[in-house]
Amino acid sequence: MNSLSSLRHDWTLAEIETIYTAPLSDLIFRAQQVQRTYHRADEVQGCVLLSIKTGGCPEDCAYCPQSAHYATGVAREDLISLDQMREAAVAARAQGATRFCMGAAWRDAAPGTAFDRVLEMVRVVRGLGMEACCTLGMLTDEQAAALGAAGLTAYNHNLDTSPEFYGTIITTRTYADRLATLARVRQAGITVCCGGIIGMGEGRTVRYGLLRQLASLDPHPESVPINLLVRVAGTPLGDLPPEDPFELVRTIATARILMPASVVRLSAGRLSLTDEAQALCFLAGANSVFLGDRLLTTPNPGADEDRRLLDKLGMRLREPAETT
Repeated sequence: MNSLSSLRHDWTLAEIETIYTAPLSDLIFRAQQVQRTYHRADEVQGCVLLSIKTGGCPEDCAYCPQSAHYATGVAREDLISLDQMREAAVAARAQGATRFCMGAAWRDAAPGTAFDRVLEMVRVVRGLGMEACCTLGMLTDEQAAALGAAGLTAYNHNLDTSPEFYGTIITTRTYADRLATLARVRQAGITVCCGGIIGMGEGRTVRYGLLRQLASLDPHPESVPINLLVRVAGTPLGDLPPEDPFELVRTIATARILMPASVVRLSAGRLSLTDEAQALCFLAGANSVFLGDRLLTTPNPGADEDRRLLDKLGMRLREPAETT
């Protein structure tokens, strides 16, 4: 039987390195044992991510095509209407999604009528019987409480990378700022969706640091998205070479072992992966994917492609009745 009381929050870098660098067959075998203890091994949760306010973000995240600092061809758009959001959420549910995520390119969640509209969007998604997740930038205590009162299931606020490497990726927001928002989300009774990105030019030691930081959060994030950098022309990271997919597999497997009860989400970058690489990610412990052909502004496999792959693997999307 699994026990949440037995989860660890004191993993050392040396322990994480030993796990991450184990022979791949041993690493995946260990991750599968953990996966089967805490989760069903034959199902993944389907999520859809919609950009509700696109472009023009004042942050300088080196990977992001929505940053106003870079010329990437992403146009600035205002917050979408409630009807547009509802139409997208209904379509997401029809695709098999049980979680609907809404992302706004803000440094801080906008106040006033814009935030009130987001609260109504959360209520609509919950009324459709889906989990609702938002990523809106940094929050005040009052905003976090209002999102919780509206029924928000989860708030996404990624750490992106390790504390030591963070300053090479973003200078307009500190690591402490990110941790403070996560604390506000917890205080409001909202579950935490928090992960990072690999392939940004970092070495393995940086990944160990990110994983240790995530696993040190108490409680662990209920959702841990692991993103593979999508290289976008015009961003500072646009010309980086592609990351070895086995590094993604190792990162996912290590996350699964360190945070057994969390949902590990195979997130951005899937379009660059073969079916075989994605299958290894599922074997390594990933148990959620984003459906639909776009993740905010970057491409993603279509829902039909995902169903085809899951069928080949003998896996299925989680049924709505099983969501929490």
